Amino acid sequence: MIRLYGIRNCDTVKRARAWLEERGIAYQFHDFKRDGLELSQVRTWAVELGWESLLNRRGTTWRRLPESRRANLDEERAIELMAEHPSLIRRPLLDTGQIRHLGFSETDYQRLLG
Repeated sequence: MIRLYGIRNCDTVKRARAWLEERGIAYQFHDFKRDGLELSQVRTWAVELGWESLLNRRGTTWRRLPESRRANLDEERAIELMAEHPSLIRRPLLDTGQIRHLGFSETDYQRLLG
């Protein structure tokens, strides 16, 4: 089963969901805010995808964090922050069961899902 992780009101997530639905690709949506997220899941993604790629430093959640929480990040602190504030995770995160992919582009999704 394909899973798409993200936040319901994120524009990029909306585009990814629309792309999947337009092509009749079945998927399960996991909303970080509504459904929560386990620290172990964030840790697994960080190891596989790289914590620096997983961490969204462009969003308002990142900008609203006190400088003391953003400074001198290492992998463990970043993982803890993302588990505490799932909005810090780059989205959407597509999990095909075999491959995990961050972000959305039609080209990448077409390549991954045909």
